Amino acid sequence: MAPGNLTPVTEFILMGVSDRPELQIPLFFVFLVIYGLTMAGNLGIITLTSVDSQLQTPMYFFLRHLAIINLGDSTVIAPKMLVNFLASKKTISYYGCAAQLGGFLVFIVAETFMLALMAYDRYVAICNPLLYGVVVSPQICLLLVSLTYLYSLTTALTVTSCVFSVSYCSSNVINHFYCDNVPLLSLSCSNTYIPETVVFTSAGINLLFSMIIVLISYFNIVLAILRIRSSEGRQKAFSTCASHMMAVTVFYGTLLFMYLEPRSNHSLDTDKMASIFYTLVIPMLNPLIYSLRNKDVKDTLKRFLNKPYQSFKFM
Repeated sequence: MAPGNLTPVTEFILMGVSDRPELQIPLFFVFLVIYGLTMAGNLGIITLTSVDSQLQTPMYFFLRHLAIINLGDSTVIAPKMLVNFLASKKTISYYGCAAQLGGFLVFIVAETFMLALMAYDRYVAICNPLLYGVVVSPQICLLLVSLTYLYSLTTALTVTSCVFSVSYCSSNVINHFYCDNVPLLSLSCSNTYIPETVVFTSAGINLLFSMIIVLISYFNIVLAILRIRSSEGRQKAFSTCASHMMAVTVFYGTLLFMYLEPRSNHSLDTDKMASIFYTLVIPMLNPLIYSLRNKDVKDTLKRFLNKPYQSFKFM
């Protein structure tokens, strides 16, 4: 295409999960249910951990912020996705696309490090219980969470600026259900070496650093559990960690697959399936994995359902 024929893109077209017309309505209801459950579950966790006096510990403080992040991540993606299932023209404006990418990056980066903070919290609680109140004091918890959000925002602004610093001309069909780095850069009509380097370097550093924290924490947790003499105690401890470890594995596994797969083997259709897991499915499952299987949260929920006004003490 000659340079004179290049037209700057003012909007993008999102192909969505599937381009088959007969699947649009069924998929709309499937993802509406998923988003509804995500909203209900995470809002429930935020409420319970905010107002119940027995859930004012570092573990539930981090859990509350994980729920906020999951809620934000889904809300950045799902509403536009649902609208596009019913729309004949599945468009998103240039700046709307940039805002969606930035919002997605804020929450996905924050989630990687929030999971790392939760793993570190469990490591201190199990391996250094006498120092727990000092190492994860309320002030330190607030500082760690604040730094996580600040770093996530800085990363999102940097990466989004790089992705939208290149030119997008004529070709504006994104093979995805939201604005993401890889499918966006594949549409560019200019050199994408620098933004691609920034995207993959940032993703690699964030994944590697947060995974190191998670792996070291759980390695020491496993060693501590193995030193427990009671077989019943070991089984209970392992069952408590198993669901958390499973969720962490699925989350990090999909991100590694999405961003660190060799460019020559990269499939945008496969990426869409992986993206559904960490943007929509995992945020729906996290309230179940991290809390509804937790005795303290279940007891709190029962008290609330039986005596809602007597069970809660607003902090």
